[in-house]
Amino acid sequence: MQAKDLNPTESDALIRMAWHDRTSFDQIRERTGLSESEVIRQMRRRLKPASFRLWRQRVTGRVTKHRKLFKRRHLGDDV
Repeated sequence: MQAKDLNPTESDALIRMAWHDRTSFDQIRERTGLSESEVIRQMRRRLKPASFRLWRQRVTGRVTKHRKLFKRRHLGDDV
């Protein structure tokens, strides 16, 4: 699968959204059309290796980055 080419403005916006704790991958998909795996791929390409590792540690399992986990945690399992 070929990665979507982003212009510098789109790339900067994607990086800001991906680093922001309150912007879920679902919201990123709605705004950019990129899935979670595509966001990860773009972050890997655009960040320095150490920055990418820090970002992955930060977002892995983070409830606010995954809308379903957030709803389950804060609204109960019946959602």
